[in-house]
Amino acid sequence: MNNRLYDQRYLAGDQYTIADMISYPWTVNAEAQGQDINEFKFFKRWFEELGNRPAVKRGMEAGNNLRVDPNTLTAEEQAQMRRIMYNQRAIPAPA
Repeated sequence: MNNRLYDQRYLAGDQYTIADMISYPWTVNAEAQGQDINEFKFFKRWFEELGNRPAVKRGMEAGNNLRVDPNTLTAEEQAQMRRIMYNQRAIPAPA
């Protein structure tokens, strides 16, 4: 992303587009993934600009009231959550 942003304001050019909208949420945990965004000055500029947009702030807050801290759940509730979230299987395609 840093290389893409060195000579343009947004990911797809000079206008804010769906490419930026869909990419931003994936980048908010960069530091938790071991990335130092200070190493990527063009990405950092983009990240900070988008993060300050009022609509992006509202979008990132959407659903916060639905989040559950797994540490507040019983062992049984945690197991149920894991079964729902991580035990999905694809339906086989017809032969």
